[in-house]
Amino acid sequence: MPEPAAAPADRHASAEERLGTVGVAHREVAGNEAEAANLAWWDADADDYQATHGGFLGDADFVWCPEGVREEDARLLGDVRGKRVLEVGCGQAACSRWLAAAGAEPVATDLSGGMLRHAREGNARTGATVPLVQANAERLPFAAASFDIACSAFGALPFVPSLETVFGEVRRVLRPGAPWVFSVTHPMRWIFPDDPGPQGLTATQPYFDRTPYVEVDDDGTATYVEYHRTLGDYVRALAAEGFALEDLVEPEWPQGHTRTWGQWSPLRGRLFPGTAIFRTRRD
Repeated sequence: MPEPAAAPADRHASAEERLGTVGVAHREVAGNEAEAANLAWWDADADDYQATHGGFLGDADFVWCPEGVREEDARLLGDVRGKRVLEVGCGQAACSRWLAAAGAEPVATDLSGGMLRHAREGNARTGATVPLVQANAERLPFAAASFDIACSAFGALPFVPSLETVFGEVRRVLRPGAPWVFSVTHPMRWIFPDDPGPQGLTATQPYFDRTPYVEVDDDGTATYVEYHRTLGDYVRALAAEGFALEDLVEPEWPQGHTRTWGQWSPLRGRLFPGTAIFRTRRD
């Protein structure tokens, strides 16, 4: 029998109920099972996710992380005017709509049709015409060297079994010298319980254990899959696929920022990082 489920606060109960999630396992998960589980998960959770986080993310704003780092201030992508930009794992595509308003030509992709439904609604609310494409990040349906910039704000990377495959696809569709910038949960968070309170301050999981976190149904079939990589894993995968690391940003918790988002909270944020932003460039 699987262990009792211990889902984070913002993995909403309604999605778990719809998918029949009953517990947690730590086991290897191949690509097909992971894709099916995470497609179903994000389709089931899309409405609750938007209701919970849509106000913070905005309709046309580029927020890199729960700490509130905004591209308008950080300028991690450089000058985007006139550039064709690929957003990988766009969710409701607020980042791409911000890019469009800043003069870029974005294309937004996501695995989940449920999340893209919210992206279409955001386009309608704002009058934006951002193209939306349903696609797995490991199989990007675009021609080689067709983008000037690629970005991902907490999209896709934690949910795919192969970083190298995604990075290879991103490299393929980027022009030489183009930036690839992405944010993910800081790998050191893996060692702590997924809890924004005091219980989330005690290390319980080995940092070097890459076994995926898996939520399962009664039959043991995955209903949610998340993969763990160390900082070194990211650096080596980037180098192997032809990307040079230019900066690694670990945002500090802003003074006066009181919002709790899942495991992110002022309590934890003042002690250790919750986000890693990799700024890299294609060879």
